Amino acid sequence: MNRKRLRRWKSNLMVGLMIAAVVVAVAPLLFILLNLVVKGAGSLSFGFFTRMPVPAGETGGGVAHAIVGTLIMVGMAALVGVPLGIGAGLFSAEFPGTRLAKASRFLADVMNGTPSIVVGVFAWTLIVARTKQFSALAGSAALAMLMIPMVMRTTEELIKLVPHSLREAALALGYPRWRTTVSIVLRTALPGIVTGSLLAVARVAGETAPLLFTALGSQFFSLSVNEPMAALPLTVFQYATGPYEEWHQFAWAAALVLIIVVMVLSLAARLATRGRFTRHG
Repeated sequence: MNRKRLRRWKSNLMVGLMIAAVVVAVAPLLFILLNLVVKGAGSLSFGFFTRMPVPAGETGGGVAHAIVGTLIMVGMAALVGVPLGIGAGLFSAEFPGTRLAKASRFLADVMNGTPSIVVGVFAWTLIVARTKQFSALAGSAALAMLMIPMVMRTTEELIKLVPHSLREAALALGYPRWRTTVSIVLRTALPGIVTGSLLAVARVAGETAPLLFTALGSQFFSLSVNEPMAALPLTVFQYATGPYEEWHQFAWAAALVLIIVVMVLSLAARLATRGRFTRHG
């Protein structure tokens, strides 16, 4: 009886420690969200999303230029980074023993551990210094460089989880190797790949350092990818370091909008995966 009580006491103790660890891990995130809501929600309005910035010292204005700029740069980066990342991950998973797969896997791991500011400096050297102009195109290239290795490694690990019996069954039915990979293997792992891609998009949407070296930022509304362009992270940085109190309030509001965008993308990834598995369940 004493041993049973001791085992139960140890079990309750470990469960309590795990719950405490979860609370400690989640508490900073909840504190950040609460702080953003308290300090930034008051500045949110319809005009905040639709109006342009006003001259320094005046009241009002919005961040419509930054929202559009973020959508353009992140969208262009996703158009390049997601297909290349999925293709590289698919190749590395299907041909793991080749030299190209080993090299790309190693480089992807190095890139995932590289600070984003280093990628920004590289994009500046590669594009901005040669064209002698900051541009949204350079900013998108920097974000795509960050996105490709994340999507690649996620895709590779998910492809490895596909049972080999599916490949063997397709090959036994006469499917060629490429069609088996695309029609069977890729479709089976698609929900997880979509999740990983959306999380990669959410990850790069909040990057600031690469855009400081490439897109630079702007106070004007622009749709030209060959000119400097605003983005929400750049707007947060500019307003937070400005001398005006209203700018500080706008920085909190823009940060709140940015975190909401990231949360929506993450939630969409979870819902997409859950919906796919629910239909098959």
